[in-house]
Amino acid sequence: MPMPVRSLPTIQNWDCHTCGDCCRTYVVRVTTEERDRILKQGWMADPALNGAEPITFDKRLGEYALSHTADGTCVFLGPDNLCRIHAKFGEAAKPFACRLYPFALVPHGDHWTVTLRYACPSVTDNLGRPCTAHAADVSAVAKLVEADQPQSANLPAATLQPGQTVPWADADRFTKTFVKLVTDPAHPLERRLRQAAALAAVCRQARFDSVSGGRLNEFLQVVAAAAADEVPADPYSVPKPGWVGRTLFRQQLGVYVRHDHGPHAGAGQRSRWARFAAGWKFALGSGSVPRLHAELPAGVRFAAAEQPLGNLPPAADDLLARYFRVKLESGQFYGPTNHHRGYWDGLASLLLVFPTVMWIARVMVAGGRDHLDAVRWGLRMADDNFGYSKFLAGPRAAWILRTLDTRGEVPRLIAWYGR
Repeated sequence: MPMPVRSLPTIQNWDCHTCGDCCRTYVVRVTTEERDRILKQGWMADPALNGAEPITFDKRLGEYALSHTADGTCVFLGPDNLCRIHAKFGEAAKPFACRLYPFALVPHGDHWTVTLRYACPSVTDNLGRPCTAHAADVSAVAKLVEADQPQSANLPAATLQPGQTVPWADADRFTKTFVKLVTDPAHPLERRLRQAAALAAVCRQARFDSVSGGRLNEFLQVVAAAAADEVPADPYSVPKPGWVGRTLFRQQLGVYVRHDHGPHAGAGQRSRWARFAAGWKFALGSGSVPRLHAELPAGVRFAAAEQPLGNLPPAADDLLARYFRVKLESGQFYGPTNHHRGYWDGLASLLLVFPTVMWIARVMVAGGRDHLDAVRWGLRMADDNFGYSKFLAGPRAAWILRTLDTRGEVPRLIAWYGR
């Protein structure tokens, strides 16, 4: 029996505004059934495609995918920014990846929760109806996803870290505590995230084999209160990230800002040598920031990203707070939707999104953008890769994440780039 879909984001709005960004940005894999269905629709004889193959084998994916034009645009995107498959055969005829975006499904025991891709500008700008209005459509696509990827469903327990699992109900107790910390309006978001990091550091050292249910709630209540009291209020009083922390963080930044396909593809990074040179510059952190993403300004030096940004406009604060709440409540930050990381490693990777966004925002402000637009683009770049980039899935990325966490660099980076 298909798993039900629950917990669509209640604080987020979205509707498609036909900007066409996703159709120009992503390579969309298709299942065998979808490939056969699309090929039978007669597109080879349709003059709109100018004789282009509708489906091609993508060597990087190792799977079939929708074809693209020379500039990276999906061959099915019309001049009106509407999908030709949708227009001619209806929404149900599109690949389920297209039907689901910008929603994403998160397996959560016996049901799915739902998160959102903040790479979509309509998500970032909170435009449209409440996400709960899309419940029926998301549920319909969830059945297709489950049929295509049965291994993603019905996970028996939540993994905290290697060798330690807890029932899903207890994982939810952890999450509710972190959501309460991160959404507390009494403190700036930067401090709330440091409080979450402090609580996670204590929990990582504990065992919860016999602490469950109500006892776990009591434990979390006490430790969360202590974290709220002990974390310094002033980010300037937090020690600066160490040399190792800054170096490893910049290496991860080189992944988060990288974009290889479509209109956002970075300039001058198509060759292996150019990508190596860009990675080396990120590791050194000197000179001009390589434009691994087309929206990064030219000529801005790494030193600009180390200068305080100052207070953000309320709309930027609201956007970031909404983002972290959605990611926490959906559980996207751990398990299959974040490279099968355990709860604590996944939470550390989520908290590091904040300094990542703020680093990008500093570079963009130095290049002339206003603060709100800079934060929007920082979040779009970061979340485009969070849980999806293959470069964040490997053992080196896992080692960097664990090193930053165990050395106490996560709250330092949050404070340093949150100034």
